[in-house]
Amino acid sequence: MIRKFAALLVCSAALAVAGCSSYRPAPEAFHEAINQPYVLDAGDRIRVTVFEQESLSNVYAIDQSGYIAFPLVGSVAARGYTVQQIEKQIAEKLRNGYLRDPDVSVEVDRYRPIFVMGEVGAAGQYSYVPGMTIHKAIAAAGGFSPRANQASVDVTRQINGEVITGTVPTSDPLLPGDTIYVRERFF
Repeated sequence: MIRKFAALLVCSAALAVAGCSSYRPAPEAFHEAINQPYVLDAGDRIRVTVFEQESLSNVYAIDQSGYIAFPLVGSVAARGYTVQQIEKQIAEKLRNGYLRDPDVSVEVDRYRPIFVMGEVGAAGQYSYVPGMTIHKAIAAAGGFSPRANQASVDVTRQINGEVITGTVPTSDPLLPGDTIYVRERFF
């Protein structure tokens, strides 16, 4: 009888721990994305400078379909490209009948926003700043609520067209477009 009770107690404890365990460590690709060149997406704004062509130099927003509308050449695909690749695309299009030898420079003017949800003071959308960590993003969102798990958070990130969620410490760096979810602590 005592053995059955002990076995039942051990099984109950194992199930309780398994039920509370929502920990999903971030895969390697999740951390590797931080060291990769920045890839543009909808919501980013880029500053394009065509030297000696003031009428073409401007700030362009990447629309929801992943394009910018550029004078003379029309739509230029931006989603999934680095700024260096966009420079080459625009220069090539301008070279085809518009300018003899265009000198194009592209830089990110404004990154797409991050989102902070869960147990924070003011959940919502916030501007991304280069070098931003999860802890800084949570501070921008009003800090942790009294019920927040302050050790680790869930971050959802798009990598190579795939949406990946992983549990990471609050000291980890962020990327533009990341969604942070601060879970409630159990005790």
